[in-house]
Amino acid sequence: MKNFIFYTILICLLTACTITPNIQLKFLDEHVLIDSIHFKNTLIGGLSGVDYAKGNYYFVVDDARDPRFLIANIFIKEDTISLISFKDVIHLKDTTASFYQKNSLDLESIFVDESTNEIHFTSEGSIKRGRKPTVFKTDFNGNFITDFQLPSSFKYIEKIPHNAVFEASTASMHKKGFWVAMEGVLESDGVKPTFKKTSSPIRITYFDRTTETATKQFAYELEPISKPAKGDINLNGVTAMLAYKENHFFIIERTYQNGYGSHGNTIRIFEASVNDKTTNIIDVESLKEIDYIPLQKRLLLDFTDIKGRLTEKIIDNIEGITFGPELSNGNRSLLLVSDDNFQSYGKQLNQFILLELTRN
Repeated sequence: MKNFIFYTILICLLTACTITPNIQLKFLDEHVLIDSIHFKNTLIGGLSGVDYAKGNYYFVVDDARDPRFLIANIFIKEDTISLISFKDVIHLKDTTASFYQKNSLDLESIFVDESTNEIHFTSEGSIKRGRKPTVFKTDFNGNFITDFQLPSSFKYIEKIPHNAVFEASTASMHKKGFWVAMEGVLESDGVKPTFKKTSSPIRITYFDRTTETATKQFAYELEPISKPAKGDINLNGVTAMLAYKENHFFIIERTYQNGYGSHGNTIRIFEASVNDKTTNIIDVESLKEIDYIPLQKRLLLDFTDIKGRLTEKIIDNIEGITFGPELSNGNRSLLLVSDDNFQSYGKQLNQFILLELTRN
């Protein structure tokens, strides 16, 4: 409770000088693919992360039996998504290395490094099976290149939450490294979000591209759950992030609650930032034991406010965000994508959402 009060006071004092209130996100369009589309003998689904590079969109597929990524063109006309055309599917298979075989690949995010022609992935592994999470890169053919050394906060696999580890990543604006965010809270750091304000920090880690090691790490506080419980599953965590200027990010928090059927997700996008007062926690084993200053944050978009414009008023399991091409008015477009879990848990959508980044 001590460190929770400490950072809450500091957020109030520092927000005005760190958050940029002129940034806004405007909903433009939604596009939903029909179910059970096959492309090159694979099922389109499980789209758990997205990046835009070289004029194409790259989607990572969360399928541990056949880890892969897709390349697609998305045509935007008059601020709407007119067509999604898949171009290729690349399977991650071991050749000379055995990295894929030794590690459970539960792929959750993807970004392309155009300067090196490499693709970066995060994987949650399988904590229940003793398989650690990983951060690694491949070439454009899916051949393994190398993985990145994880910071000490992840050395005890038994303290890492299953299926809530490395969910999000984004390249840094200066291209010298990249950021990776957890979905959930380490047992040693705090408690899972609930229906009241709690100390629920996740860790966001910066990896240096040259040394291939983590050099800094910061805490980001998750929001409480806003809808009443109807079932026994009530979770909130980070599912995607995107750097839009140096040390400034769009961060997606996804609440899932069973009992609501296809309306069980609450999706909120926050602006969050690191400044010179944010505590570097890379050498801290437990956030419960220290006072710290987390990233500053403010709400940009709550999809509850625009659900009437969505298919059957459903906002699905959004797990990817990326910039896209400029719109006709010169503003940047953003694309969000949902992971339909291959319909394993009932009706879900392959949902693509187009946003516009505006400034007052």
